[in-house]
Amino acid sequence: MFDFIDLPLLWAILIAVGVLMYVLLDGFDLGVGILTSRASSEDERNMMTATIEPVWDGNETWLIIGGGGLFAAFPKAYAILMPAFYLPLLIMLAALIFRGVAFEFRHKAVRPATKTFWNSAFWSGSLIAAFSQGIMLGALIQGVNVVDGAWGGGSFNWLTPFSLLTGFAVTIGYILLGACWLILKTENGLQERALKWAKLSLLAVSICFALVSLATLLSNPQIVARWGMTLGELNFGRMALLAPVPLLGLLLCGLLWRDISRLSADKEAAPHWRGFLYTAGIFLTGYLGLGISLLPYIVPFEVTIWEAAARDNALAFMAVGAVIMLPIILAYTAYVYSLFWGKVKPGDGYHA
Repeated sequence: MFDFIDLPLLWAILIAVGVLMYVLLDGFDLGVGILTSRASSEDERNMMTATIEPVWDGNETWLIIGGGGLFAAFPKAYAILMPAFYLPLLIMLAALIFRGVAFEFRHKAVRPATKTFWNSAFWSGSLIAAFSQGIMLGALIQGVNVVDGAWGGGSFNWLTPFSLLTGFAVTIGYILLGACWLILKTENGLQERALKWAKLSLLAVSICFALVSLATLLSNPQIVARWGMTLGELNFGRMALLAPVPLLGLLLCGLLWRDISRLSADKEAAPHWRGFLYTAGIFLTGYLGLGISLLPYIVPFEVTIWEAAARDNALAFMAVGAVIMLPIILAYTAYVYSLFWGKVKPGDGYHA
């Protein structure tokens, strides 16, 4: 059935799509979670959580698809990367679990001290999960130490100034996604505050965009060569071919700034959904830039997707399930978002 398809490449694309879906969908609800720390009242905090309540746990399905797909389709890469990122991965998973518990328990709390504890657990769990994901991204870009086909580094090789920078950048990016989601889903005072959060986080994202791009080029000469720059010469043909990706990211930042400024003056000056779409586009351009920098390596500059892939018969067997299940997951996701489309009103959300 799949004899004419490059199965390792197909599975690399499926996993890449799964990870991108996770970043965009769970990214905005992590951003909203972080922003609940800035809520002006408990009612406002409840409205913020009500915007993500119908979808937040479903968004994490894509994390399972990405992680499970890596384990099943690329076992060699999984065996190398998991030991490299054990600690930040465990911290991220613990934060996501604690955040999920806090999401439910904050509604049950009666005493002010208990409610404050669970509210803090919710936003701090969101913050730690986002930051951990950014740290793992930075450590992956820098490369992992592979010796004889296995992880050969130490327990804290992932902790570097560059990974801390990417951790901060991803966190700010999620905050921007969350703020734009609140612009879409809320109105009146909360929407005005979300516009301010979006403007501040967009400034920070733009700075991080430049800093991470520069640091990435400085950290690895192989990545520099991918973009048409070497120590001796510049490949203007390659640079011209790839330049539209970062330029599109900058254009989307400008368009988002324009919409935020217009909406700050007049709430009907631009569609409320467009800011979230622009932000998703900014993330997509960064994702494409990452792909240009690293592919076809799944373990950067050590193991390619073909070297890490499972046998073709196993990939073909799993592809049958993916062909059946992925459209169902996408259709269900679209249905849930359409079902809960519209503005959140006071009193919406959790009811015991």
